[in-house]
Amino acid sequence: MVETVRPGDLAAEPASAAPPLPDHAVVPAVWGRITNLDVDRGEGSWLIARDGERYLDYTSGIGVTNTGHAHPRVVAAVQAQAAKLLHGQQNILYHEPGLRLHDRLSRLLPGGPWQAFLSNSGAEAVEASIKLARVATGRPAILAFRYGYHGRTAQTMALTTAKDVYRAAFEPLPGSVYHTAYPYCYRAAGGAHSPDACTCDWEAQLDLTFHQFIYPDRVAAVIVEPVLGEGGYIVPPPGFLPRLREITSQHGILLIADEVQTGFGRTGELFAVQHWAVEPDILVMAKGIASGLPLSGILARAELMAAWKPGSHGGTYGGNVVSCAAANATLDVIEDEGLVANARERGAQFLSGLRALAGKYAGIGDVRGLGLMLALELVKPADRDGRTPDPDLAKRIQSEALARRLIVLTAGTYVNVIRIIPPLVTTADEVALALSILDESLAAAAA
Repeated sequence: MVETVRPGDLAAEPASAAPPLPDHAVVPAVWGRITNLDVDRGEGSWLIARDGERYLDYTSGIGVTNTGHAHPRVVAAVQAQAAKLLHGQQNILYHEPGLRLHDRLSRLLPGGPWQAFLSNSGAEAVEASIKLARVATGRPAILAFRYGYHGRTAQTMALTTAKDVYRAAFEPLPGSVYHTAYPYCYRAAGGAHSPDACTCDWEAQLDLTFHQFIYPDRVAAVIVEPVLGEGGYIVPPPGFLPRLREITSQHGILLIADEVQTGFGRTGELFAVQHWAVEPDILVMAKGIASGLPLSGILARAELMAAWKPGSHGGTYGGNVVSCAAANATLDVIEDEGLVANARERGAQFLSGLRALAGKYAGIGDVRGLGLMLALELVKPADRDGRTPDPDLAKRIQSEALARRLIVLTAGTYVNVIRIIPPLVTTADEVALALSILDESLAAAAA
């Protein structure tokens, strides 16, 4: 439990006596950076730098450390497994952590029977979902949504439209990929709208896509993030996913739910599709699955998974034995410690606090979120009704927060969104502290 203290009262811990680090220039500049912190370790919601300063980490490694940094039960599982076996390739053998994880994953969603295919990264899992959809349906085309983010490999870049930097320099990209409108309620025509009163015309746009670009009977799958991540933490209106499920079923199109960022309790349900009682054909998972170790995968019904011939997909490190041990421990922590319920409770606390700040600062155009996946969209204060994006204000807020030892991220096509991603173990006191820091940071940034 964190004591309720003012940001300036946080005492630095004694600096470590470790030798100097190499210069930061050894790391290529292609890694876009938000801090230059040299971090020594993490504990729960906190990162401790080498100089002893403590930072409230509300990035969770971009939604990865749902169980907090270095959760003791996950650490113990990793240590125990590492002492026994570091690598067991799935083409060659079975291992206990992998068998247990496959079994648990098969029962995480209602219905079924489900099967899991394990890989290393979110992009790999998305690629697997696309390959499976094309093989299973015999159709070539994939439909994705504008503002979506699905990765930075060649195939996933073709799906991604969250920002130009992710794809603009890498043409030509794989073909037979089409994009349609996602319901971005805040920017819907006719003024700003909440999801409950959204006037988005996404369904008409989808119908137009089928009439202008591609026959629906040529589409293998529609891939969608239930809540957009890099695109700006955009929460869709309540009817969006259920109606999308109806449309895809009508045309024999598979529905792929990309839950790389929304999965494993992040939104206040184990998977975000459960908010709308929607069952996808394929669910993509990564990030929060193993508390920081590289692991990802897809879930699909057994009959769909059977469309793959043995050897038609695979990977050397997929389902690594140590990562599987970490994932089993992660699921234990999520279940035993009530982290999904905590995400709902702390998310409601945070959302209420952010809405109060929106009434105080004219630069906040929209507040949105689901569970502990929260965002502030920043606009030009003089043009709040016009909703002109203000990326400079977002960067100043992020910088001011970092100076007060709170780490948050930006997002959005115009990089004008502050996204807040606390670990699911965060406490009421930590949320209150973060809100206080954001209040001060907004005031300083506005000034």
